[in-house]
Amino acid sequence: MKNTVLSLHHPVTPSPSSILAIDVGAGTQDILLFDPEREPENCLKLVLPSQTQVVGMRVHAATEAGRPIHLTGVLMGGGASTDAMKEHLAAGLALSATEDAARTIHNDLTRVSDLGVEIRPDAPSGATVIATADVDLEALATALAPFGVNLPSRVAIAVQDHGFRPGAGNNEVRFEYLQGLLAEGGDFRRMVYTEPPAGMTRMQAVQQTTPGVVLMDTGAAAVLGALGDPVVAEAAAGEGAILVNAGNMHTFATLVKHQRLYGLFEHHTGGITAEIIAALVAGLRDATLDTQRFRESFDGHGAALDPAYREVGPFTFVAMTGPHRRLARGLGYHEAAPHGDMMLAGAWGLVAGVQLTGG
Repeated sequence: MKNTVLSLHHPVTPSPSSILAIDVGAGTQDILLFDPEREPENCLKLVLPSQTQVVGMRVHAATEAGRPIHLTGVLMGGGASTDAMKEHLAAGLALSATEDAARTIHNDLTRVSDLGVEIRPDAPSGATVIATADVDLEALATALAPFGVNLPSRVAIAVQDHGFRPGAGNNEVRFEYLQGLLAEGGDFRRMVYTEPPAGMTRMQAVQQTTPGVVLMDTGAAAVLGALGDPVVAEAAAGEGAILVNAGNMHTFATLVKHQRLYGLFEHHTGGITAEIIAALVAGLRDATLDTQRFRESFDGHGAALDPAYREVGPFTFVAMTGPHRRLARGLGYHEAAPHGDMMLAGAWGLVAGVQLTGG
């Protein structure tokens, strides 16, 4: 007897206030379909491989098959994707790309060409074509359609953007952006964008593929998301809190009190230990971290402090989130889990960001 597959003629239509929130990380993309008419725990949630992982796997498959590759699309996050592209070139195989897609490897196209990448608008004959982008809403919609789920029209996306400015290093541009988060009183609303900040090329690429999107940095989204944990929210509204997000690539920490940032640091997660986390948190708490000392002693983008913190600090409560939060176990930090799900902290932060802007 054959199985009968019934199509869904009446898929569930999201309410107008629903939000598709996608927190794009180096290892995973954490997806939340927020519907204010549902209990938070009943909102649809997915933790999937990030697009840089997906693109990296597609490149590896072409490399193993000995096929040339042509990249088409827009600038996206590196890591697994760019590592695979460089391995493809090292194997002696051809790699070409459109200008926009080539900027995934580096914003300076001269440097990309010097690696052996041919910049061209079309694919050479016989090349495997691979699309580059940080989000693939079409694939997500296709995957959810058999479950009767339509995607909301409102979309919020977080990416970690180093930015680009000719003549400046990526870490320099990144830290200037982080310092900007403390400007004008550290207002949380400065972390949420309908227009990307100048030089933030990855956010600009996301906006290009998803018009009308609300944008955040992944670190900032994790901060807002952690406040969805009632223990964290109480501390931040009272004596103040130190919030630490240990992501797959970066560890980002902030000083927060009454919906305001007072300080921050960002460190590369690779090689980080409990001892390093404890030292960084103590330096942030005691206002002894500065960018020069931070870069001399630690592998990070920098540390910044609002002088006003010395009047309201020190904050002693520490909350930890992120996929590498286990590194701090034993330090006595609270493990934040907004609405019961630590992996969705960034996605919940995106929802909070949309709501902060009146959306």
